[in-house]
Amino acid sequence: MAELVPPPSVRGMTKLDRSLFNSTITVPSLLVKTKSVVPLKDIFKQYLLRLRALGPIRPFEGDITNEMKEVILNPKLVSCFTDIQPPHREKLEQFEVTESNFKTCSLNLSYDNWTADDILKAVLPLSEGVDNNFSGYSMVGHIVHVNLKEHLLDYKYVIGEVLLDKLKRVRTVVNKVDNIENTFRVFKMEVLAGEPNFVTEVKENYVTFKFDFSSVYWNSRLSTEHQRIVNRLEPGSVLYDVFAGVGPFSIPAAKKKCTVLANDLNPESFKWLQHNAKINKVGNNFKAFNKDGADFIKEDIKQHILQEKGNVKSHIVMNLPALAHTFLPCFRNLFSADDLASVKYLPLTHVYCFVKGVDNYKEMAKELVESELNCSITESLDEITFVRNVAPNKEMMRVSFQLNENILLDKKRMLDSEETGKLYKRSK
Repeated sequence: MAELVPPPSVRGMTKLDRSLFNSTITVPSLLVKTKSVVPLKDIFKQYLLRLRALGPIRPFEGDITNEMKEVILNPKLVSCFTDIQPPHREKLEQFEVTESNFKTCSLNLSYDNWTADDILKAVLPLSEGVDNNFSGYSMVGHIVHVNLKEHLLDYKYVIGEVLLDKLKRVRTVVNKVDNIENTFRVFKMEVLAGEPNFVTEVKENYVTFKFDFSSVYWNSRLSTEHQRIVNRLEPGSVLYDVFAGVGPFSIPAAKKKCTVLANDLNPESFKWLQHNAKINKVGNNFKAFNKDGADFIKEDIKQHILQEKGNVKSHIVMNLPALAHTFLPCFRNLFSADDLASVKYLPLTHVYCFVKGVDNYKEMAKELVESELNCSITESLDEITFVRNVAPNKEMMRVSFQLNENILLDKKRMLDSEETGKLYKRSK
């Protein structure tokens, strides 16, 4: 019986040749009366061979009366009639399907019969001690984004064409060229297959976002985290989004009838942030800013808290995990004692960060925040949450804590400068 993989001749191809996937295989089958197919469908579905573009129940070749059907079985499950479970065999025999009905048949397979995963596993080379498995992709509207390891770059165009062929509604496949190291969190990319069209539309948590993927930051793997924060907001509360991007926190919050002040330094993000507010019809309780995060904290967040006198509960989101902690000193001495006297509620602040190591991620994240604030947040800590794994021994974390007088008035410092430096080095 056939091994259900593409032909070995495709191994190592660096230019996609779809014709090399053509093959003929022999597989087990059952001959069944056409009128018996429906009564036996619950049994058949447990043994059928399921491949793309293959109908596993087909007319029997040479039967012009259509009285018989050929049921194609999965050779991984069935090699002889007795491989079918006894209760199932008894049911088959009630419909005159016995061992004499067990046959083999030939199948002509092609590129169309294999999934992207089947094809890439067959094409990529086998190297001892090297993980050549394709590491996956992200869907961003009509764009597929991959992040290929160096040893797979010789096969990048094959990978691109296969994904373009096999994934629905895909028109562009891009590969990340370098790490995100610029101010606007945008990585360089190259087109592996399809059209160079980077303006895309995404739906996340029932909200529509449109943006140019080549000029803004977007990470589909953060959708669950976006929803976690939005779920904590109450209608009528306030969200201050310091590094808003195109609005994955801000737009859903505004749709929830929260007052939102959203900021991003990247002019392209600011443009699409405004556009997304418009297409989601949240303009009445939404205001966008194009500023440095420090200025947004010191000017706009401060002013809004004082104007509202903190009469409603509010949240500050700081989702710039590589740098957000470095903006925390902006909160030190942000208010005077007289200012705070009129404020009822201080914001719950959510700071995202990266930590590296093998354990104690939560403690490392807490220390990183404390090192920038130069005080303990133990008493005001709400939670420390694992968000996602970024790389081996590198985690994205969220530290949520309540702003308080110790921070905002810069008093009761609990860490001296020497200890702060130690904490910072450990957290790095």
